[in-house]
Amino acid sequence: MAKNVLVIGGAGYVGCVLVPKLLEKGYGVCVYDLMIYGQENLPKHPKLKSIKGDIRDIPNLKQALAGIDSIIHLACISNDPSFELNAELEKSINYDCFEPLVKAAKAAGVSRFVYASTSSVYGVSEAAEVTETHPLVPLTDYSKYKVMTESVLRKYNAPDFTTVVIRPATVCGYSPRTRLDLSVNILTNLAVNKGKITVFGGSQKRPYIGINDIPELYVNLLEIPTSKINGEIFNAGFQNHTISELANIVKKVVESEFPEKGPIQIETTPSNDLRSYHVSSQKIADKLGYKPKRTVEDAVRKLCKAFKDKQLPDSLENSRYFNIKRMKEIDLK
Repeated sequence: MAKNVLVIGGAGYVGCVLVPKLLEKGYGVCVYDLMIYGQENLPKHPKLKSIKGDIRDIPNLKQALAGIDSIIHLACISNDPSFELNAELEKSINYDCFEPLVKAAKAAGVSRFVYASTSSVYGVSEAAEVTETHPLVPLTDYSKYKVMTESVLRKYNAPDFTTVVIRPATVCGYSPRTRLDLSVNILTNLAVNKGKITVFGGSQKRPYIGINDIPELYVNLLEIPTSKINGEIFNAGFQNHTISELANIVKKVVESEFPEKGPIQIETTPSNDLRSYHVSSQKIADKLGYKPKRTVEDAVRKLCKAFKDKQLPDSLENSRYFNIKRMKEIDLK
């Protein structure tokens, strides 16, 4: 079992839920992150070390690798469906530095590398169930670079360097560093604070997974025998819904949690975001026994509670909830 884990991008949306779970299991944790959303969302713990660093700075990253057994790589610029920053910035963070990072990890004696890819690599598919063998049709630079980095990681897989790729569904729910630029979270924020949901398109199918389920999977992947995961790719989703179905789920939950807000309106407009696919997570259930437990409804209720408890102040405007907005604000280069 790994004893010391480097979580790259560990101060982000998923990382702020993952890190406490790792600490609870007794791991020594090092978080390596640009910290552009702050460090205050990470717990204070004697077994947690935080390093403010850029993954493109390989010499600095090499220092962070000292004594590390396993890596969980979450860091990237994620922004489907369109890229609104400098395209070279995205390429430099999401692709160019990836192979040097993997080589440095292997040279440092890291034995397990867990990589968070994305289910958006499938693009558009009419298949009833999109499995891991389905053709990849990435529609954005973000998903194209994920396809390319998956291939890079596969090259370095070896008996002493276990690599596993997870293609998560869209994550939803409350985190100490909540993102409000992801579909379920966007719709909940609008329903609670504007009383109106705008749906772009509506017929597109998308997979979803809860913010507590996906970190539990990453923790499990540090402990699962090498023979079950070495070189493998797994989809990780729970429920598949169309955007219209999602809007109606949000409407129902928000009206239940905030009856004083009255009926929530749903307005549908055209969309140029064509991504539509129904992801199967049967392989990960069969091979690893992994089955998520939290529904989209659960995620919406937790977000509603966070709004009631004033944990998401200024949620329509504050850049801390919106990746692209914050990166533009600080002029990330």
